[in-house]
Formats: sequence, structure tokens, C-alpha cells
Amino acid sequence: MSASAGPSLPHRALSSIKAGSDSPSRGQTGPASPHTPVRTLPSTFGSPSSIRAEDDVIVVELGSRKLQVGFAGDAVPKALVEFRPEHQRRLGDFRIWETGYEDDWRKRASGKDWGRDHELWQLDIRGLDLNLVSDKIERALREAFTKYLLIDSRPRRLVAVVPSGTPIPLLSTVLDTLFNRFQAPNISLFSASVASAIAAGVRSALIVDLGWQETVVTSVYEYREVQCSRSVRGGRLLIEQTHKFLKAAVARSQGLTPNEDSSEDVVSFEECEDVACRAVWCKPARNASSSQEAEGLAQLPEQDESGDDGRGVFDAPDHITIPLRSTSPPLILDTAYDQLTEPCEATFFDSQYSSTSFDDNELPVPLLVYQSLLQLPMDVRALCMSRIIFTGGCSKVLGLRGRIFDEVARLVEERGWDPVRGKAIEQLKANPKLQRRGTRQATTGPTGVPQPADGDGDQDGVWHDAANAAPEADPIERQLREGGDGARPRVQGKLRAVESLGPWSGASMLSQLKVPAVATIDHDLWLQQGASGASKPSEVDFKAQQRQSLGAGGLIRGAAAGTNWTLGVWGVL
Repeated sequence: MSASAGPSLPHRALSSIKAGSDSPSRGQTGPASPHTPVRTLPSTFGSPSSIRAEDDVIVVELGSRKLQVGFAGDAVPKALVEFRPEHQRRLGDFRIWETGYEDDWRKRASGKDWGRDHELWQLDIRGLDLNLVSDKIERALREAFTKYLLIDSRPRRLVAVVPSGTPIPLLSTVLDTLFNRFQAPNISLFSASVASAIAAGVRSALIVDLGWQETVVTSVYEYREVQCSRSVRGGRLLIEQTHKFLKAAVARSQGLTPNEDSSEDVVSFEECEDVACRAVWCKPARNASSSQEAEGLAQLPEQDESGDDGRGVFDAPDHITIPLRSTSPPLILDTAYDQLTEPCEATFFDSQYSSTSFDDNELPVPLLVYQSLLQLPMDVRALCMSRIIFTGGCSKVLGLRGRIFDEVARLVEERGWDPVRGKAIEQLKANPKLQRRGTRQATTGPTGVPQPADGDGDQDGVWHDAANAAPEADPIERQLREGGDGARPRVQGKLRAVESLGPWSGASMLSQLKVPAVATIDHDLWLQQGASGASKPSEVDFKAQQRQSLGAGGLIRGAAAGTNWTLGVWGVL
């Protein structure tokens, strides 16, 4: 009894678990019943979404056919969501499981533009339902957050990668959706062409975006867009030409005469897109082999191709079979492999027509690239022509990039960089008399200053001719021209193509490096002013916005940051 009545040891008391080793000295007693001690969980045991909410930035790339989402700092996006008709189903719509739903695609596509359900928006916004565009963006983002990124919808800083030719109503719809439905504190806008150049590791480039609705050629010089030209030749036209080719092939296989004037859809949009992505290819240019041999490319050593190791040269098959399920009845189409180049040839080149038979908005892609380079200043052209970047979904067509590059090289070799063309220029080049007259006028130019007589020079006895004197060599300019000590000179003045990781990767790297965007919109300012409150880029003091001052809440931005803001290259209302 006396042993049980004695004081308990400190290491055996339950209160020592909570109060520590100094609890007996304080005279505190623990609770009668044992319990789990209360402690605060460190941040390492918390939810990953709560950690990323303050630190990570979400990068969103918007396109006409797909949406790419991921965290800033990653090399590739984590989510790629395509816009398809099945994503537009409402709650309780179970028609997709009905018998014959896949075969009933003609009734669903009747009265609509072919393939319109597979697009997020159209550049012609007349008659476009912007509310439907907003709902599509919200559904795609929520699917990407919950299914791929595994995060919730709490407010996060966003970076939007948008093409520079996006109309302001569409851009306003995108910003309204991100601000109102996802409560983003601020959104930074990056141009897709500039982000593609950054992802390639260059400061200046010629971006050839072979997109869905059009092909856009953008010249980027020192991270700034200096020129932009476009053509309607894009992925949508490629799908239409593929449908035209399949329609004629199906008619010939059934013993019928192809009717090009008929507007009936023989093959579904999904099947045409599948054939265009997997079977359509582009044949090389006629002078591609000779130009490569002239440039002195390295020749591969001769090998015995009779072995069975599978390392021989790939031989294209003579025929290819394409199973078509959406036709009535379903059939297996047997066509020549060389004929699959017709859709790509008719979409991007149209070599059977002269260059004067096209409008400005339907130029072939090689001619569009050549004219874009021709309109640039000489120093900008020298840098951009050595850094040609092909992006977009159609750039994945087999052989298309090489064919465009060879055609541009042929145009440069034939025409040079003279913007003046016509019969008069050809007659001038062909007539030797006119050429001799031009050289005679050039030789009879201003003559040099005659040497004065003796005694008319300077006092030191040496005559200094300032007009004809050679400039002194500047070591600083020579060092800058050579590119610094040990640095290689910049490649310029010759055609060259470079690879890029894409616009999303470039924007991800910029966000990770904390590079401030020209167009950064605050949540409160957008809700107050909307798109009409944007100022011109020349009216915004970016240096004042980047300054930090010490205020009551710590480091805050300058006062000028909350007054003026801009949409950058997207313009103002």
C-alpha cells in the first residue's frame, strides 16, 4: 500500500508525454484517462494540393482542337484534352450506348458544318456562341484538374498560351472563364509564337504554325513579333481533301463515276481524320536529292541490304488497304500508296497553278514563307531564315516539313531577294545592251578628291584625306561582332530549320524562371474594367510595375502596377 501511494516517476506519468520533462517541476498533473497528444501536423504531411496552391503555377495552352494543361517547370504537359462531340453530353444523356448510335453519324451531322463539333472556336466569330465556348473550356479544365493533375479547383495563378491572332471577344471569353469560374488571382498571357522560339533556345526565329484553321507565319526578332502573315491552308482543308480523295476512291471501288459536285458525306469526320493522321504523306521535292548532294552532306557507307537484320532502306508498298466502317456498306479500300500524297499536295502546295492565280489569303505554304522572309529587313531576315521552326498539328505529316523547306530553298535560288518581278525585269536580265548601259552609268559616278600640290597639306607634311580615309579598327565592335571570347559566331544568312519543344514547354520554362509577362491581368481589375480597361503597351511603365517597396504588409508592388495594364500583342478595344 505504501508503495502504491508514493509519487509516480516522471518517465511513467502520462502527463510527461504532453507536457515534457519539466511537467513535474510545474506541479501539473495529467488527465486521468490516457489520450493521444494533440499536435500540429507539419506541411509535409498535408495534402499535395494545399502545397501546390501557393507555389505552383498552372500553364494552359488553348487551341482550336485541344487544350494542354500542366505545372510550370515541367517539360511536357500532364493533360491533353481534345474537344469531341461526346464531351458535350449533358447529365442523363445515354444515347452513346444505344444500338446503332455509331452508324447514325449522318443524322447527327445534318444541318451543321462538317467537323464543327470537334472545334473549340472559329476565328470567324460571327454567329459563334461564346457561352458555349466558355462551357467547353470550363469542362475541359475541370477534367484536366481532377483526372490528370489530381488537384482541386482552389485559386491558383495561371499562365495562358494563346495565339497572337486570337480575336479580343474570344480572348475576353477565355479570361472571363478563368477569373469567374476558377478564381485565378492573376493571369499572364504569352504568345504561342514567342513561346515556341524560347522552347527552341533562340531569340529570333521564323515560326511556321501549320494549324487547324490556317497556317500562320510569324517573324520573331529578339523575343518580339515583327511580322505575321497567314493562309487558309491548314488542317481543316487537309481533312476536306482527304474526304474528297476517299469519296472518289469509294465510288471507283463500287463501279460508279465520282461526282465531285455532290455534298453528301460518304465517310465520317473521325475516320477521315484517322486516315489523314496515319496514312497521308507528302512526297519529296523534285530537286531535293540534287540540292542535298550539292551542299556536301555526309554520305552513309554502303551496307549489305540483303541481310535479314531489318536495317535496310525502307521500301514504300505499292498498295495499301484502308478499312472504312462508316461507309454504307462498310468496305476495305485498296488504293495505291502514291495516291495518298494527293490530299497533302492539293492542300499545301497546288503546284499545277502559277503563283499569280492565288489570293493573298490562300497562298501555298512555301510561297507564304518566302514572301514573309522577303518583306523583312535585311538584318532580321538573316537571323530568321537560319532559324525556321515548324509547329502545329499538321507539321507531323510525314515528309511535309522537308518538302516545304526544299520548296523555299528553290524559290530563294530562282528569285533571290529582289521584291521586283515581272517581264521588264526579265528583259533587263536577258538584254546585254541594257546591262552595259547600267554598268556604264555606275562607272561614271563621283570621282575622288584630287591630290593637292606640294605644300597644301598639313603642317606636319602629311596629307590627311578625311573623305577617303579608312576608319580605325574598333576592338570593342570587333569583339561584339565575333560574339565574345570563345563564343561561336551566330549562324545567319543561310536557310536552316531548328526543332522546338512547343509553345507549352516555352511558357512553362518562362514561368519557372519567374520571367514577367508583358500582359499580366489582375483578378480585381478585370472584374472592374473588363477588356475595355486595357491600355496600349506603350502607355504601361513595366519598370515601375516590377519595382518593390516596403509597405504595411511587407514587400508590395509599385503603385503604378494597379493603374495601367495591357493585353500586349492582342491589342485594345
